[in-house]
Amino acid sequence: MGVFKLLRVLYVQVLIGIVLGVVVGALWPTLGVDLKPLGDAFVSLIKMAIAPVIFCTIAGGIAKMSDLKAVGRLGAKTLLYFEVVSTLALGLGLLVGEVIKPGAGLNKDPSTIDPSVAAGYLEKAKHSGGVVEYLLDLIPKTFFAPFAEGALLQVLLIAVITGFAITRMGSAGEKAAKALDDISQVFFSVIAVVVKLAPIGAFGAMAYTIGKFGLATLFKLGALVATFYATSALFVVVVLGAIAALAGFSIFKFLAYIREELLIVLGTSSSESALPQMIAKMQTLGAGKTTAGLVIPTGYSFNLDGTNIYMTLATLFLAQATNTHLTLMQELTILGVAMLTSKGASGVTGAGFITLAATLAVVPDIPIASLALLVGIDRFMSECRALTNLVGNGVATLVIARWEGDLDRQVLKAELDKGPISAAG
Repeated sequence: MGVFKLLRVLYVQVLIGIVLGVVVGALWPTLGVDLKPLGDAFVSLIKMAIAPVIFCTIAGGIAKMSDLKAVGRLGAKTLLYFEVVSTLALGLGLLVGEVIKPGAGLNKDPSTIDPSVAAGYLEKAKHSGGVVEYLLDLIPKTFFAPFAEGALLQVLLIAVITGFAITRMGSAGEKAAKALDDISQVFFSVIAVVVKLAPIGAFGAMAYTIGKFGLATLFKLGALVATFYATSALFVVVVLGAIAALAGFSIFKFLAYIREELLIVLGTSSSESALPQMIAKMQTLGAGKTTAGLVIPTGYSFNLDGTNIYMTLATLFLAQATNTHLTLMQELTILGVAMLTSKGASGVTGAGFITLAATLAVVPDIPIASLALLVGIDRFMSECRALTNLVGNGVATLVIARWEGDLDRQVLKAELDKGPISAAG
C-alpha cells in the first residue's frame, strides 16, 4: 500500500518518467527522437497559461497596494540584487575555468571544425540587436500581442501599467482588482491540471535528449559537463546558501520544498515549465503576491545564474580547447560583455547557447567555429542551466520579499519545517 501511495506523488512519477526516458533513448534512439513531441506539448501547455498568470498576479497586486512608491522601490531592489548575484555567477564561472581548465589538452585545430554548425547560432546572436533595440522591444505592438507571443517582459510591463491604472479608478478599480484575483485562480487551476502531465512530458523530452545526442557525446566532453555541474552545485550551496542563511532559511530545506519543480525542469530542460508553480509556491512560503509575481518573471531575463556560469566557463573552455591564449584584459572584457548578453537569455532551451555566440563575437581571438564542439552536449548543459536559474530566482524572491518587509517569516519556517512530503501535498 505504501508503494502505491508513493507512486501517486507527482515528483516520484516525474522521476520515473525521466529514468524511463533515459532507458528508451539509450536502447532505442530512433524511438526516443520520435517521442520529442511529448515534451514539446507539455511545455507548450504550461506556457499557454504563464502570461495570464503573470498579468493577473502583478496587475491585481499593484491595484491593491496603497503605497505605490513601494512598487518602484521593489523594482529597484530587484534589479540591484539581480546584478550583484549575476556578477558573482559570471565571476565564479571565470575563476573555475581558469583553475580547472576543462578544455586543456583537447588541442582542436579550428581549421578542422565545420563552421556551418555554429553559423546558425551566430546569425541569431547578430539579430539580437543593441541596448536601444532591446529596450524598444519591451514595448508591445498591441495590448494582446505579448500574450499570444509569450513575451514575458512585455506582459510584465503591461501588467505594471494596468495595475497603476486600476489604482486610479476608485470603487470600479476595487472590483477590477477582485476580478483579476478570481481570473488568476482560474489559470492557477489550469496549471494544476496540466502539471499532472509532467511525467509524460519529462519522459518524452528525456528520451529525445538521449536518443538524439547519445550518452557517448556526453562522455566525450565529460570534463566540461562535470565541471559545469559541479560549479553550479557549488554556486547553489555556497553562494545562494549563504544568501539564504542571511535571509533566515536553509537552502537544503528550500531545495527539498521545490523538488517537484526541479524534476520537471530536469526532464524538460526549460525553467519556464515550472514558472507558474514557482510563483504559487513562493506565495505559500510567505512571500507577498506582488513580490513573487514581479521577481520571478523578471528573473527569467535578468537573473539567470546558471546561464551566467555557463557563458564564462564555456568561453574559457573553447579558448583552451583551441589553444587560444587570453590576456587578463580579454577575460575581463568577456566578463563585462557577458553581463550584458546574459540579460537577453530566457528560460527556453538553447537561449544560453545563442547568448554564448553573442559573447564570443566580441572576442575574435576565439574561433567562432569552435561553438560546434558544444552543440552535441548543449542539451545536457541546458538542464543544469535551467535548474540553477530556477533555484536562483526562488531564493531571490524570498530574499527580496524579506528585504521589502513582504515576507511572513513564521509561515516560511513552518512550511520549510514540514519537509518535502508535507510540501508536496
